[in-house]
Amino acid sequence: MRIMGIDYGDARTGVAISDLLCTLVGSARVVPSRNTDKAIADIVKIAEENQVGEIVVGLPKNMDGTEGSRAQLCREFADRLGQATGLPVVMWDERRTTVEAHNILSQHDYHGKKRKDTVDAVAASLILEGYLNFKNR
Repeated sequence: MRIMGIDYGDARTGVAISDLLCTLVGSARVVPSRNTDKAIADIVKIAEENQVGEIVVGLPKNMDGTEGSRAQLCREFADRLGQATGLPVVMWDERRTTVEAHNILSQHDYHGKKRKDTVDAVAASLILEGYLNFKNR
Protein backbone atom coordinates (compact mmCIF):
# COMPACT_ATOMS: atom_id res chain seq x y z
CA MET A 1 0.00 0.00 0.00
CA ARG A 2 1.12 3.55 -0.71
CA ILE A 3 0.06 6.85 0.83
CA MET A 4 -0.86 9.87 -1.27
CA GLY A 5 -0.23 13.46 -0.17
CA ILE A 6 -2.38 16.29 -1.54
CA ASP A 7 -1.77 20.05 -1.60
CA TYR A 8 -5.16 21.32 -2.80
CA GLY A 9 -5.18 24.60 -4.71
CA ASP A 10 -7.60 26.66 -6.77
CA ALA A 11 -5.66 26.33 -10.04
CA ARG A 12 -3.31 23.40 -9.40
CA THR A 13 -3.24 20.56 -6.90
CA GLY A 14 0.00 18.88 -5.93
CA VAL A 15 -0.06 15.09 -5.64
CA ALA A 16 2.75 13.07 -4.05
CA ILE A 17 2.94 9.29 -3.68
CA SER A 18 4.99 7.33 -1.15
CA ASP A 19 7.09 4.28 -1.84
CA LEU A 20 5.60 0.85 -1.04
CA LEU A 21 7.14 0.84 2.43
CA CYS A 22 5.55 4.23 3.21
CA THR A 23 8.88 5.64 4.33
CA LEU A 24 9.80 7.99 1.45
CA VAL A 25 8.10 10.23 -1.07
CA GLY A 26 8.45 8.33 -4.34
CA SER A 27 6.94 10.68 -6.92
CA ALA A 28 5.11 13.98 -7.22
CA ARG A 29 3.12 15.78 -9.88
CA VAL A 30 0.49 18.47 -10.37
CA VAL A 31 -3.08 18.13 -11.65
CA PRO A 32 -5.17 21.09 -12.81
CA SER A 33 -7.91 21.85 -10.30
CA ARG A 34 -9.99 24.73 -11.61
CA ASN A 35 -12.62 22.06 -12.33
CA THR A 36 -12.93 20.23 -9.01
CA ASP A 37 -14.81 17.25 -10.46
CA LYS A 38 -12.06 16.71 -13.05
CA ALA A 39 -9.33 17.11 -10.42
CA ILE A 40 -10.98 14.50 -8.23
CA ALA A 41 -11.34 12.13 -11.20
CA ASP A 42 -7.65 12.62 -12.03
CA ILE A 43 -6.62 11.95 -8.43
CA VAL A 44 -8.84 8.84 -8.23
CA LYS A 45 -7.12 7.50 -11.36
CA ILE A 46 -3.65 8.22 -9.95
CA ALA A 47 -4.62 6.54 -6.66
CA GLU A 48 -5.84 3.42 -8.46
CA GLU A 49 -2.77 3.24 -10.72
CA ASN A 50 -0.44 3.50 -7.72
CA GLN A 51 -2.30 1.19 -5.31
CA VAL A 52 -2.86 3.96 -2.79
CA GLY A 53 -4.45 2.86 0.48
CA GLU A 54 -4.62 6.18 2.34
CA ILE A 55 -4.70 9.87 1.45
CA VAL A 56 -3.39 12.80 3.47
CA VAL A 57 -4.67 16.27 2.53
CA GLY A 58 -2.92 19.42 3.67
CA LEU A 59 -4.96 21.57 6.05
CA PRO A 60 -3.98 25.25 5.79
CA LYS A 61 -4.22 26.55 9.34
CA ASN A 62 -3.44 30.10 10.38
CA MET A 63 -0.20 30.60 12.29
CA ASP A 64 -2.19 30.81 15.55
CA GLY A 65 -3.72 27.37 14.87
CA THR A 66 -7.18 28.60 13.87
CA GLU A 67 -8.85 27.61 10.63
CA GLY A 68 -10.13 30.03 8.02
CA SER A 69 -12.20 29.73 4.86
CA ARG A 70 -9.37 28.04 2.94
CA ALA A 71 -9.25 25.26 5.54
CA GLN A 72 -12.99 24.70 5.09
CA LEU A 73 -12.51 24.37 1.31
CA CYS A 74 -9.78 21.78 1.89
CA ARG A 75 -11.98 19.83 4.30
CA GLU A 76 -14.80 19.78 1.72
CA PHE A 77 -12.36 18.66 -0.99
CA ALA A 78 -11.04 15.92 1.31
CA ASP A 79 -14.59 14.70 2.04
CA ARG A 80 -15.37 14.51 -1.67
CA LEU A 81 -12.08 12.75 -2.35
CA GLY A 82 -12.81 10.18 0.37
CA GLN A 83 -16.24 9.49 -1.11
CA ALA A 84 -14.83 9.17 -4.64
CA THR A 85 -11.95 6.85 -3.68
CA GLY A 86 -13.46 4.96 -0.76
CA LEU A 87 -10.11 5.45 1.00
CA PRO A 88 -9.44 6.90 4.43
CA VAL A 89 -8.51 10.58 4.20
CA VAL A 90 -6.49 12.29 6.93
CA MET A 91 -6.09 16.06 7.31
CA TRP A 92 -2.52 17.22 8.04
CA ASP A 93 -1.40 20.65 9.23
CA GLU A 94 0.39 22.20 6.28
CA ARG A 95 1.49 25.49 7.82
CA ARG A 96 4.52 26.91 6.00
CA THR A 97 4.79 24.07 3.43
CA THR A 98 4.22 26.42 0.49
CA VAL A 99 6.78 28.89 1.88
CA GLU A 100 9.23 26.02 2.36
CA ALA A 101 8.50 24.74 -1.17
CA HIS A 102 9.30 28.19 -2.60
CA ASN A 103 12.54 28.28 -0.60
CA ILE A 104 13.57 24.86 -1.90
CA LEU A 105 12.83 25.87 -5.48
CA SER A 106 14.76 29.15 -5.08
CA GLN A 107 17.78 27.23 -3.82
CA HIS A 108 17.64 25.12 -6.99
CA ASP A 109 17.19 28.06 -9.38
CA TYR A 110 13.54 27.46 -10.24
CA HIS A 111 11.94 30.79 -11.16
CA GLY A 112 8.92 32.11 -13.08
CA LYS A 113 6.71 29.60 -14.89
CA LYS A 114 9.03 26.74 -14.02
CA ARG A 115 8.44 27.44 -10.31
CA LYS A 116 4.71 28.02 -10.73
CA ASP A 117 4.36 24.61 -12.38
CA THR A 118 6.35 22.83 -9.66
CA VAL A 119 5.65 24.46 -6.29
CA ASP A 120 2.40 22.56 -5.60
CA ALA A 121 4.08 19.19 -6.24
CA VAL A 122 6.89 20.13 -3.85
CA ALA A 123 4.36 21.28 -1.24
CA ALA A 124 2.47 17.96 -1.59
CA SER A 125 5.78 16.14 -1.08
CA LEU A 126 6.44 18.13 2.10
CA ILE A 127 2.95 17.36 3.43
CA LEU A 128 3.42 13.67 2.70
CA GLU A 129 6.94 13.65 4.15
CA GLY A 130 5.70 15.19 7.41
CA TYR A 131 2.90 12.66 7.66
CA LEU A 132 5.17 9.69 6.87
CA ASN A 133 7.67 10.85 9.53
CA PHE A 134 4.83 11.07 12.06
CA LYS A 135 3.50 7.60 11.19
CA ASN A 136 6.93 5.99 11.28
CA ARG A 137 7.88 7.33 14.73
